[in-house]
Amino acid sequence: MIQYAVVGDPIAHSKSPQIHQMFAKQTGEAITYLKEQVDEADFDQYVRVFFAQGGGGLNITLPHKEAAFSLAKQTTVQAQLAKAANTLWMNEKAVLCADNTDGAGIVRDLSINNDITLTGKRILMLGAGGAARGALASLIDVNPDRILVLNRTLSRAQLMQQDFESAYQLEVADFDEKPQCSFDVIINATSASISGTVPQIDSGYLSESTCCYDMMYADEPTPFMEWGRSNGAGKVLDGLGMLVEQAAESFSIWRGVRPDTGPVIQALRS
Repeated sequence: MIQYAVVGDPIAHSKSPQIHQMFAKQTGEAITYLKEQVDEADFDQYVRVFFAQGGGGLNITLPHKEAAFSLAKQTTVQAQLAKAANTLWMNEKAVLCADNTDGAGIVRDLSINNDITLTGKRILMLGAGGAARGALASLIDVNPDRILVLNRTLSRAQLMQQDFESAYQLEVADFDEKPQCSFDVIINATSASISGTVPQIDSGYLSESTCCYDMMYADEPTPFMEWGRSNGAGKVLDGLGMLVEQAAESFSIWRGVRPDTGPVIQALRS
């Protein structure tokens, strides 16, 4: 059987093996899938050895996404905009290829799984790091009316604005900016939920029709979800669906078949 793996540090918490094993069972694909803890100093060597030994593909998580992008010789537009990759594979010419499927994952989870319209809508992105970049690379493809990026350090948001300027005119500000209007979708791409906190943003950014979406997921509602609910958001969601959808994109790249994500999301929820 062909070997696949998710690589990160730490990695014990990863649900990727569970997800891909469900995909394989559903589609009848014969694969094995492991999770591998690899530190930054060993990452390049690990990738080279993995593919030299016939590995089929890798999912990449923190802190290696930027290194994965740099290592690849052929990259998708989404990976180029994000300057980070979460999916690696060798093409038929033995060239290392990279994609970033995070954006496709969040778009599918919002629009298909949760019936949220993104085209022509106002989107507020919290954070200007790798998670935000990965999501924006696909969010801009659905033609939202406006995307505002709020970040604690304005200069970092401005750098992202410059990187995306050929694809979309992002607006940027820091968290001290006062809201001029509410937004249809607010996406938390910061790591605040990991530390049990909430980005310091004004509740004026949301209304009763706003969807608050946390890219993090947990067994209980995240602090950002609780913040959205307590401030009257119409819908609050975590990132579990995004996790499954981005994994399905990777699986499709590797195996040429797209699994049905609904039963997998439901199984993980239960």
